[in-house]
Amino acid sequence: MRAPILDCPDGARLGELTNGMALEDTAAEQRTERESRPSPIDVHVGTRIRLRRTLLGMSQERLGEALGLTFQQIQKYERGVNRVGASRLFDLSRVLDVPISFFFDDMPEPLAATYGAQTTRRAAGFEGSDGMDDEALHKRETLELVRAYYKITDPSVRKRVFELIRSLAPSES
Repeated sequence: MRAPILDCPDGARLGELTNGMALEDTAAEQRTERESRPSPIDVHVGTRIRLRRTLLGMSQERLGEALGLTFQQIQKYERGVNRVGASRLFDLSRVLDVPISFFFDDMPEPLAATYGAQTTRRAAGFEGSDGMDDEALHKRETLELVRAYYKITDPSVRKRVFELIRSLAPSES
């Protein structure tokens, strides 16, 4: 139902003016609120940057140096406060040695559905549904284990360690 329109002495129509201002104010408030919060996709990309950086044992400062940035800028990217542009994403993929798609992998279902992304689960290079939850991939213990594993330089020793760990895990039946 529309508000009544009152004619003013100067020819303005009060109802139109009031309703127009109310709608404009509401839209401006919503726009300001949206602009003050990081985009969920920017936050996801930032989380993936931090995940890969920590898996490599790289500090924010070292990553910043490789990209010609300060560690504060890396922090802003990782929190999703600053959006990562296409050329910067390309540079990040090169320095972190991952394909660009890595930054969009493992996107939460609701977010992927909203923005039309695929929902493949390939966190940190692991594919398939193996019963691991996302929290297990982000624990310090997991990161330290992966780092230690990749520090083993002899491929045959690394393979034996892998087989040992696999044999200790419960069988998949």
